[in-house]
Amino acid sequence: MKKKIMNSLLTALFLLPSVAHAQQDVVIVTVSNPTDMQRQELVELDAKTVKERLGVCCDRCKLRVINAVRQEVPYQLTYDGKLLIDVSVRPKGQARFTIVKGEPRPMKTVVCGRQYPERVDDIAWENDRGAYRLYGPALQRNKERAFGNDVWVKNTPDLVVEQRYELELSNHAAIVALREAGNTAAADSLEELTTYHFDHGYGLDCYKVGPSLGCGAPALLDNGKIVFPYCYTQYEILDNGPLRFTVSLTYETKEFHGDRVTEHRLLSLDKGSNFNRQTVWYEGVTKPVDISSGVVIHNEDTTSVWLKENMALYADPTDNPAAQNFQIYVGVIFPYGQVETLRVPNEGAANGINGHALVVCRGVQPGERVTYYWGSAWSKYDCRNMQEWLLRAADFQNSLRNPLTVSIE
Repeated sequence: MKKKIMNSLLTALFLLPSVAHAQQDVVIVTVSNPTDMQRQELVELDAKTVKERLGVCCDRCKLRVINAVRQEVPYQLTYDGKLLIDVSVRPKGQARFTIVKGEPRPMKTVVCGRQYPERVDDIAWENDRGAYRLYGPALQRNKERAFGNDVWVKNTPDLVVEQRYELELSNHAAIVALREAGNTAAADSLEELTTYHFDHGYGLDCYKVGPSLGCGAPALLDNGKIVFPYCYTQYEILDNGPLRFTVSLTYETKEFHGDRVTEHRLLSLDKGSNFNRQTVWYEGVTKPVDISSGVVIHNEDTTSVWLKENMALYADPTDNPAAQNFQIYVGVIFPYGQVETLRVPNEGAANGINGHALVVCRGVQPGERVTYYWGSAWSKYDCRNMQEWLLRAADFQNSLRNPLTVSIE
């Protein structure tokens, strides 16, 4: 009997190391920077792996992420099973983080968005660099021809979109009533104080979209001509901060060369990034197609366009260049694969649109997904001139092609 008990104890002691390896008190994460640039971005870990090593058995269990100086850093669990950590890593350096079970400190939301049914079904979102919006079914029913992505500039890391909508919409009825009563001066004064088309100290909406791709909308090409999408028909917000916003979008079905084609987009924006990540694919396509994206070129400035390899960048003059006296820097980047860059003229040069600067993927196979990046900066905030924007875009692409590496211990 004693021998049997002793054997059982020895067996238990033999198994202890494997049990300890399966369930740890801490998980150590090392992030390595292979480039000679300072890096500040989000890294992705497999959330399931981290939870299993910590013995976390449910999504309700909380985690704390701690850096090398014992400060908690923000993290996010995403819809697709990722654990995001906001990291800073010096050139050719490493950063170590410790993950433990426990209630995290409150995290500031830096990235978020929602649908605004009160404003013709806009979907608007923002991070600490900029803000964007897409147009929805209500606008399409009004027959307003606005096809592309809109850019809202901001010069603060704080969230401002909700406030802009509230200020604009809450005073709209009063402005209309004043105009109907013939009190134009009072109506103009109230509008100047409340509209998001004026800068009240933290940015504004002064980017013209109209019947164009705006900044970074995708489109099929038909014999070199852009097949413009209209407004989304369905959406689902998958992630909503604090570090990443993700939305899935479906666009109306159209006939294209005998196929009934439905466009799908998966779009996300991260903290600290000037660029949205977008994956696009077309359901119903039976033959190879050309997929493009780009930026609209306005008549007020047709020269500040930069096309090279897999980028299309532009210094947009805004909706009123002489009065605004600043620029919005916009662009698209296709960092992977063989692509072509070109300028496509606007037929008739109507609506103040000279054409588009495009990046094109030729011969995309049925069912194939194309991923690219599009975004913006403002001369009154984080890129003071076009030269800085070119450097920002090049550094961003270099980071994509040389990602931070992550190891889990």
